[in-house]
Amino acid sequence: MPSFPADGMVPSKVFLTKGVGRHRYQLKSFEEALRAAGVANQNLVQVSSILPPKCKIISKENGLKELVPGSIAFCVMARCDTNEHGRLVATSVGIALPKDKNNWGYLSEVHSHGMNEQQAGDFAEDLAAEMLGTTIGLEVDPNTAWSEKEQVYKSTGLIIRTSNITQAARGQKGMWTTTVAIAMLLFD
Repeated sequence: MPSFPADGMVPSKVFLTKGVGRHRYQLKSFEEALRAAGVANQNLVQVSSILPPKCKIISKENGLKELVPGSIAFCVMARCDTNEHGRLVATSVGIALPKDKNNWGYLSEVHSHGMNEQQAGDFAEDLAAEMLGTTIGLEVDPNTAWSEKEQVYKSTGLIIRTSNITQAARGQKGMWTTTVAIAMLLFD
């Protein structure tokens, strides 16, 4: 049985990826979306949404180079499926980073039917920023538009960056359509 350090397993790097898959079978559509994202050869374990302190965001290209086929890989994943022709599906992972790199950030997942790419991405950033904001004492009216909240969060200087990775697609007749947006967590 493997042993882990007393302080647990703490990812040191993260990269973002996305994909869309289509197939007559739902599972194969999901696998095709993972393939498009570049991570179909991993045994993915989904975790919740804390981005560890000092975790470095790296490019997808550099992150994919660190993966070993068949490895157990931890991720935060948003997934949405449809087999309805014309139905819009979107997935997004949002990131909110604190100014103080010794504090943790947040990742959020959006799994949506009916949102376009812009809406899902804005919503994911909004969720991540709101979760981070509440941990550092920022309370913003949840009914305020994201563009206004974003200015409030960033003007405090406590949240320095938000971003997202988003994938949207429309269902096609006779096929399953799956979208994924993923934050892959890597260890040194």
